[in-house]
Amino acid sequence: MNIIIFASGNGSNAENIIKYFNKKKYNINWLTISNNKDAGVIEKVIKLGSKIKIISKNELYEENFIHSIIDLSPTLIILAGFLLKIPKNFIKNFNNRIINIHPSLLPKYGGKGMYGQFVHQKVIENKEIKSGITIHYVNEKYDEGEIIFQKDIEIKDPKTTKSLANQIHELEMEYFPITIEKLIL
Repeated sequence: MNIIIFASGNGSNAENIIKYFNKKKYNINWLTISNNKDAGVIEKVIKLGSKIKIISKNELYEENFIHSIIDLSPTLIILAGFLLKIPKNFIKNFNNRIINIHPSLLPKYGGKGMYGQFVHQKVIENKEIKSGITIHYVNEKYDEGEIIFQKDIEIKDPKTTKSLANQIHELEMEYFPITIEKLIL
């Protein structure tokens, strides 16, 4: 089975996902695609056996790139901290095979520009008592695809963006691999 991870940053989710499946001895061919040649994810996933492809923003929109992914016949495409919008023509080719994790309980705090610390900051500013994660299919609109899984938590003191980010990160580490496993079995 072929699984592709798109990631732009540190790669803690990508690393956690691959470790989870490697530990369970799944026969998965991993490809990690990044738009950032200096991303921390690269070194982490190479150590775990993933192939790497670095792309430019423009390449993401090119038919040759899309066809190269079609040729791999991925079972699933996972967005794990990928900061570029996935083009419509890409999404059309992989309907209900692209998933994303979002650090809030969608539909709250979703949409363009709402990722990472920006989400946590808004949650804290609005004095929410709960937050959480949403794993959803990707469609043409930011964070509006069909929801696959949500998990909420009560926001602990101190109510800061950093402490909330840590709480959310724990949820991501626990539930993203499990949800992926349910989707591919």
